[in-house]
Amino acid sequence: MLLAGGVGGGGSVRTAELYNPASGTFLPTGPLSAGRQFHAAVLLPDGRVLVSGGFGAAGDLTSAEVYDLDTRTWSPTGAMSQPRQAATVTWLDNDKVLVTGGMNESGEPRASAELYQP
Repeated sequence: MLLAGGVGGGGSVRTAELYNPASGTFLPTGPLSAGRQFHAAVLLPDGRVLVSGGFGAAGDLTSAEVYDLDTRTWSPTGAMSQPRQAATVTWLDNDKVLVTGGMNESGEPRASAELYQP
């Protein structure tokens, strides 16, 4: 299980850890490229994890990144067209990810959606 980002020390954090339920232990892994909270994540069919949007030190984020379990590294990927906090991400059968809704920094809802192609 991958735990990434969140809030700590008064702001958004870049830390990420892998949790092993069999041993009950956490193992630090590479940091996110940006501290994020209220971001969204989805497991891709190839075992990588897409993390998108959220809120960071510079405000709402349009950035997205992919975690590779084999290399334990994060890589930036295409940015979203709008910054989104608390959006919903869903893997679709057509090998795309649907990113919907969420809100902006003022808490106003986003009535839009966009597609991510891994």
